Amino acid sequence: MAAELPYKPRPGEIPTDPGVYRFRDAQGRVLYVGKAKNLRQRLSNYFAPLRTLHERTRRMVTTAASVEWTVVPTDVDSLQLEYMWIKEFDPPFNVRYKDDKSYPFMAITLADEAPRVIVTRNRRIPGAKYFGPYPKVWTVHDTIDQMIKVFPIRTCSDASYRKAMATGRPCFPGQIGKCGGPCSMTVTIAEHRAMVDDFIAFMEGGDERFTRDLTRRMHEASAAMDYESAAKYRDRLASIDAVLGRSALVLPQDEDADLFGVAEDELSAAIQHFVIRGGRVRGVRASTLDKEIDISGADLVDQILQRAYGEASGDQIPRRVLVPSLPDDAAELEEWLRERRGRKVEITVAQRGQRAELMRTATLNAQQALIRHKTRRSSDYTTRTQALTDLQEALGLDEAPLRIECYDISHLGGTNVVASMVVFEDGLPRKDQYRSFNIAETTDDTDSMYQVLRRRLAHIDAPEEPEEAPQGGVLRQAQEAGEELVVTERRRPRFAYPPQLLIVDGGKPQVEAAARALRDAGRSDIALCGIAKRLEELWLPGDEYPVILPRTSEALYLVQRLRDEAHRFAITHQRKRRKRDIASILGEIPGLGAARIKSLLRHFGSVAALRRASAAEIQEVQGIGPALAEAIRVHLASEAVPAKELAMAGAGSDSDASATPPSD
Repeated sequence: MAAELPYKPRPGEIPTDPGVYRFRDAQGRVLYVGKAKNLRQRLSNYFAPLRTLHERTRRMVTTAASVEWTVVPTDVDSLQLEYMWIKEFDPPFNVRYKDDKSYPFMAITLADEAPRVIVTRNRRIPGAKYFGPYPKVWTVHDTIDQMIKVFPIRTCSDASYRKAMATGRPCFPGQIGKCGGPCSMTVTIAEHRAMVDDFIAFMEGGDERFTRDLTRRMHEASAAMDYESAAKYRDRLASIDAVLGRSALVLPQDEDADLFGVAEDELSAAIQHFVIRGGRVRGVRASTLDKEIDISGADLVDQILQRAYGEASGDQIPRRVLVPSLPDDAAELEEWLRERRGRKVEITVAQRGQRAELMRTATLNAQQALIRHKTRRSSDYTTRTQALTDLQEALGLDEAPLRIECYDISHLGGTNVVASMVVFEDGLPRKDQYRSFNIAETTDDTDSMYQVLRRRLAHIDAPEEPEEAPQGGVLRQAQEAGEELVVTERRRPRFAYPPQLLIVDGGKPQVEAAARALRDAGRSDIALCGIAKRLEELWLPGDEYPVILPRTSEALYLVQRLRDEAHRFAITHQRKRRKRDIASILGEIPGLGAARIKSLLRHFGSVAALRRASAAEIQEVQGIGPALAEAIRVHLASEAVPAKELAMAGAGSDSDASATPPSD
């Protein structure tokens, strides 16, 4: 590998002004677009020694054949130019967005003579005012049905409207009370426009004024004994309550904000965009993106905001934008948004109170969306086949690895060491064949990995075990000398099937330990690799450099899922083992049964807190008397339990495993 890129600019050639730079390949295609407050300082990072670069950044700069830059007067100009070029060139190494779906919106066609409310996925209707997005189409229709009871605006088609206005006969939706436009012959165009304005004002967050006004009118009508009108106002209030009930008040009523929850890993990210108007969540949009080169969380937020508001009109930009972390150019982004909105825009981090709680909700939704995004790519048959084929080619295997086993080591501060083995066959998990291992004595993770694989490899090619008929064997009857002959089937233990590929969680040291276990077991027919989390690269035994799979590779998603599942299963086993250990410690105390142990842990939260408690404090738990409380205190004081283990005990297991196979 060359130590220096051939197209590296000469010293002093790059200016120190703000600007935008582009990397191009030999054919002139733009590979990456970026902006910088100081072009020389930023570009020098790309031309550092190649061995010091992030693996994916190194792949970008070695693929490129040239770099060019454009100086701009201000940082805001560089932000605008970067966005324009990313939209124009769609560079493969910039983050690539994919909306989860085409979301439905509620739109009011303000450019029409008599605006109507419709459900649409088209965001380019001239002059339209949009609300949403909504997660489901039926929720938009339901909201409109409730809203037109309060603000009866036009819902009929343009053809129906023109026919009604030409003939003087109400449109059909107007005849059945589903359209309140001028075509219904009940209001004028000016009166209808006023109702449209009220409709929009309500949807933008002015619900308190309308609720107060309708309540006043209802009481006045009731006092005047006009009960028919009072009932109409009551029904309108009920419709308003039905609409507001779908969008809970999460922030103060004057709060207009957009909140972005982000969950990411090395290759992908999921974004949850909450649209908050009048303190209520009026719309939610989910999207995912693929990352090619190394990008920080702050830079990712920068890219998300550019995409969210790059084509937004001024009324679509709120006065406050809540993000998980501030981008480095937050001030420039605020200025950019202010120019588009025409008023001040604040970008801030949700740190406390209701905003922080809503950010946690959005982040949790983003985490679940990221899991679904990665799982979805591994679920269908075509994708799984492609993943196995790609993995075969990347690792140089003779055949696709139909059975893959992945191993992970988990410990608690060097104690309570356990390991997990998960099995995927044909790209799908086989949870009935998962195994867990307890490791009594070990020096480090590599020794633990060696021990686990030696124990697992010892079971390969185990002798077949007889299986009695008829519980699962094959029952055959034959007549030999007048006697019934029963033939039983011989079953090979599931643990004895050899994998085509072993994957270990870790880099070069863990792979070498696993290779030593394979050599000592005399297995040369099983392929091996390790996945290192930092760069998501694959290490092969004896290789100096790792295998880098493309970020869009289905093989990489499959390997990541194997690694994540092995990690989850190891943590699950460790937590269950820890809970058993704690229960056994308390179970040694005479008079302390399972119900009282559960009550103690629920009351104190952990054994560590219970151990610090006095006998009087223990006695406060229902069912614990003075003598038993003192016995508990004395017993725990005499037990030498690792402090970290005690601190984490009693927190409960958050396992999502559907099955927990027996330990080895």
